[in-house]
Amino acid sequence: MARTNFENENIDTKSPSLFQKFFYWVLIPLVFVIAVLLVIASFTGTNVFEKAKELSNNLPFVSSQEADPDSTPIDGQKLVELQAEIEEKEAEIAQLQSQLESANAKNQEAQVLQEELEYEIQKLKNQQSAAQQKFTELVSAYEKMSAKEAAPILEAMNTNEAVRILSNLKPATLSEVLSKMKAENAAKFTELLAQ
Repeated sequence: MARTNFENENIDTKSPSLFQKFFYWVLIPLVFVIAVLLVIASFTGTNVFEKAKELSNNLPFVSSQEADPDSTPIDGQKLVELQAEIEEKEAEIAQLQSQLESANAKNQEAQVLQEELEYEIQKLKNQQSAAQQKFTELVSAYEKMSAKEAAPILEAMNTNEAVRILSNLKPATLSEVLSKMKAENAAKFTELLAQ
């Protein structure tokens, strides 16, 4: 019998302790469950650590060691300075906006003026073209006239206009017209044409 008591005592010493039972039955399954939950949370896109931080900040008995920079109170003078700076920037923005509007108005005025000037230039070009065409037709008419008929008309005409017409006549026609003029007029027109 002594042997059985010894074997029973040996069996009692080999049985797991309370700590080992807690470790095997509670702690390991708990760690496993937490790991599975973390994996599931990461698949669903939930950040568990941020949620835990939010919850710990809301607990009244847990004091946060870090002071939140957004929650620090702003003193009155700094607030006044910031408001003054905001007002200054708003005034600057308003001034720049008025300058921009003024520049836009000037730009529009300049565009209108440019369009008016382009219209006037085109109008003058058209008038010049029409005058040139009329002058070309006039020269053509004098070319078709006989020299005997053209000479007295040119002598009676304004000197500048006569010289202008004579300078555009063909050389053969010009010589015939000058030969039919009075000698002093022919000399005067020849001198003016030579200049």
